Amino acid sequence: MLPRPRIGGLIDILTSTMTTSAEYRYEVDDLTVTEEMRRDFRQFGYIMVRNFFDSDDLRQVKQVIEDNDEIVKRAFGVSDGAGRESKMCLWNHPGNDVTGMVSRCEKTVNTCEGLLGGEVYHYHTKLMMKNPRTGGSHLWHQDYGYWYKNGCLFPDMMTVFIAIDKCVKENGCLQILRGSHKCGRINHVMVAGQTGADVERVEAIQNSGQCPLEKVEMEPGDALFFHCNLLHTSTGNDSDLRRWAFLCSYNKASNDPVIKHHHPQYTRIKKVSNSAIRECTNFTDMTGKDFMDPTKDATIRVEKSTNNQQIK
Repeated sequence: MLPRPRIGGLIDILTSTMTTSAEYRYEVDDLTVTEEMRRDFRQFGYIMVRNFFDSDDLRQVKQVIEDNDEIVKRAFGVSDGAGRESKMCLWNHPGNDVTGMVSRCEKTVNTCEGLLGGEVYHYHTKLMMKNPRTGGSHLWHQDYGYWYKNGCLFPDMMTVFIAIDKCVKENGCLQILRGSHKCGRINHVMVAGQTGADVERVEAIQNSGQCPLEKVEMEPGDALFFHCNLLHTSTGNDSDLRRWAFLCSYNKASNDPVIKHHHPQYTRIKKVSNSAIRECTNFTDMTGKDFMDPTKDATIRVEKSTNNQQIK
C-alpha cells in the first residue's frame, strides 16, 4: 500500500503495528469524506479511522459509563452458547448526555452520510461489554441479518465501532471478512442467545479466498465505519483486559423501515459540533434515550433478572 496525501483532515497510517486494509488517521476538525474513502468503503466494506476520538473525548465518555450506573445498570447478558455471555446496553435515541454527543457530533454523522451518500438518522447505540475472563463470543453475522427483519428494505445502513478500551486478539477484538458485504444478505438463524449467519455459507465465503480474514485491533478512540452486510465476529475474552466498545448505528433517511419495531423510524438528527463531547456537562440525565427492553427484540433471546444475569 503506497502512501497517500493528506485529504480532508485524514491521512493514511502505515507505521502502526495495528493495521487493516483501509486506514486513515483523524487529524483536524475539517473532516471531508473523499472519493478515495468512498472507494475503500465500497471495496472493503469498511474504513478505519485511527484517533477519531481523543483522550479528552474518551475521558468524558468514561465518566458516564464508569462513574455512575445510569447506563450500565440497564445492561443485559447475551449468551454465546458456550457458557459465557457479553453484557450489552442499547438505546434508540442519542439523548443530550455525553454519549449522545458522540453519536450526534458532525464528524461521526457527516462521515456516515458521506460514505452512504445521503442523509442518515440514528438507528441505535449500544455499549458492548466484554469483561475479563468472562466475556463471551459473538457469532459470525451481518447487522443487516437483524435489520432486514425490522422492515429495512435496503442495506443502506452502517455501524461505527468505537473502541473505549484497547481491542486486541487477546481480549476478543472484532474480526471481519474483508469485502464480504458484496456477498449480499445471508440467511440468519437463532443460535443460543444470538442470531448468526448461516454457518455453511460463511465457511464457503472464508474458503473462497476472496474475502480475507482480518483481526481488527484498535487503540482507545479508534473508529471502524463498516457496512451493514460486512460479516464480522469476535471471540471470548480470555485475558485480564476489559474490552468495552461503543457501537453507533445509522440508517439512511430514504430507507425508513416499512414496519414499526423496537428501533426508531426516521428521526432527524440534531447535529452538534465536534467540541460538544468535551464541553458537555450532562453525565447523568438519560431523558429521551429510550433504552431497549431486550425481551421485545426477536433477534436475541434473553430475559431480565434483578441481578443483571441472564436467566434461561
